Amino acid sequence: MKRILILGSTGSIGVSTLDIVREFKEHFYVAGLTIDKNIDLLVKQIEEFRPEAVAVRDRKKAAELRKIVGNKCIVLEGEEGILELSGSLDYDILLSSMVGFAGLAPTIEGIKRKKRIALANKETLVAAGELVTSLCEEYGTEMLPVDSEHSAIFQCLVGEEKKNVDKLILTASGGPFLNKGKEELKSVTITDALNHPNWKMGSKITIDSATMMNKGLEVIEAHWLFNLPKEKIDVVIHPQSIIHSMVAFIDGSIKAQISTPDMKLPILYALSYPERFEYKKVVTNFSEIGTLSFQKPDSEKFECLNLAYDVMEAGGTAPCILNAANEVAVYNFLEGKIGFNKIPEFIGYALDTIENHREPDLETIFECNRITREWLNKKFN
Repeated sequence: MKRILILGSTGSIGVSTLDIVREFKEHFYVAGLTIDKNIDLLVKQIEEFRPEAVAVRDRKKAAELRKIVGNKCIVLEGEEGILELSGSLDYDILLSSMVGFAGLAPTIEGIKRKKRIALANKETLVAAGELVTSLCEEYGTEMLPVDSEHSAIFQCLVGEEKKNVDKLILTASGGPFLNKGKEELKSVTITDALNHPNWKMGSKITIDSATMMNKGLEVIEAHWLFNLPKEKIDVVIHPQSIIHSMVAFIDGSIKAQISTPDMKLPILYALSYPERFEYKKVVTNFSEIGTLSFQKPDSEKFECLNLAYDVMEAGGTAPCILNAANEVAVYNFLEGKIGFNKIPEFIGYALDTIENHREPDLETIFECNRITREWLNKKFN
């Protein structure tokens, strides 16, 4: 039985992971959970899964939780509490699904302890890809992708030699604004942007999908996960989200991983690998799907995708600046402080203004993240 620590248990990935644990109780045990502040849902999770310890980032909410759960489990608080769980709890698999840059430090703790990392927090590799992959190599740590696109690529590469890979092809739904013109994006609402046609996700990643920054971050993540240059990583719009990604080989063959959109499949694969567990709850019926279509991304409309390719070329702390600026811009859009079309504009400002350190250590990356957020928050407030 594998013991799991879930970072971000009340988010969409965390909830889906607990659905998998519920389905495969004989294989997985929940050792620990961490959240930001949704203690109402966490209380229910504690009652059902009986973790040994939990951590709540919001200190006031952690104090409330202690009064509710009593001695049912250990309750830690703050970012240091999350780090403590990651650094000392007894577990086999770290499911990293915290939102944003906050997931980096506890994921590194798991890497240093040689735990399997089931990575759903793409910002970990975006902001510190070179350092994180170097640490995985140094400690002999296994990192498996949970994002549906990267899980698809990983599955397509099983049994293949890297020298035979011609391209990775990441598919993108195009989000809610696929058929809108660039000028129309100036007037879209928060509700419009959160209305994803295929996936049910948290608000931040849903906005990233609408801007296609999510796909840009995935391109950077794929670069580090599979050690391929940006010239070998393509993006294609596939509105049905049935083909989750593909690998093209040097002989002209293409492998694709195909299924009805459901995050439980890549989560289960990351937890069970190299085995496949029988799971009948996700069914793909091609006669009902009908048509699969593809088109090239509109680079003029989806500026965030271009920015991601640009920072891959620049290297250094540029991806960290991109990630931090995007998080701040998305938050301010969700707060109604800026328009949707201003998100790439503010990211561009940050990239043009904040110094790019070419060979950063981990301390420099954390400092770059802090400086970027402070600089942009002053612009907004």
